[in-house]
Amino acid sequence: MMFTLMENLIHIRSMEQSDLLKIAQIEKKNFPDPWPLQSFRECLRFGYYCLVLEENSTLQAYAIMSIESDSAHILNLCVCPEVRRCGLGRRILNYLLKLAEVAQVDSISLEVRASNCPAINLYKTAGFVQVDIRKHYYPNETGSENALVLMRELSIGMTNNNRGAVIIEQNDK
Repeated sequence: MMFTLMENLIHIRSMEQSDLLKIAQIEKKNFPDPWPLQSFRECLRFGYYCLVLEENSTLQAYAIMSIESDSAHILNLCVCPEVRRCGLGRRILNYLLKLAEVAQVDSISLEVRASNCPAINLYKTAGFVQVDIRKHYYPNETGSENALVLMRELSIGMTNNNRGAVIIEQNDK
């Protein structure tokens, strides 16, 4: 008897210009107010951390993070609707957290739609906490929607928690 084990190959790499049309399609599927293609081009030009996650050579998720001085900001993190709730968002988020740790930033922040419960849960289980609300931040069909501002403090020295998120411990000397 012969058994074949098929595993999905997950690969996270730098975003390229050739990815942008697919990214724009995913963005339009996910958001009522998608980023224009030019915004992605500018993020690449500015040298932000622009990543894509491929599963079996198919682009399934992307993320963009900027780092200024001692803080990082996640500008965009998106997973194809067809493959949500499969751990891909957590994988690319963990990769961003590792990049932020390597850059030795003190904190990482983001905005998320107040109605986006799955994303809020993802960020909170990765150690983010709500620090503010931005009123009428996102446009939507009925006018606007609030954004929750989430933040995670980081410091030197990395360990993993039981959820696979990156936790940074401070070493006082």
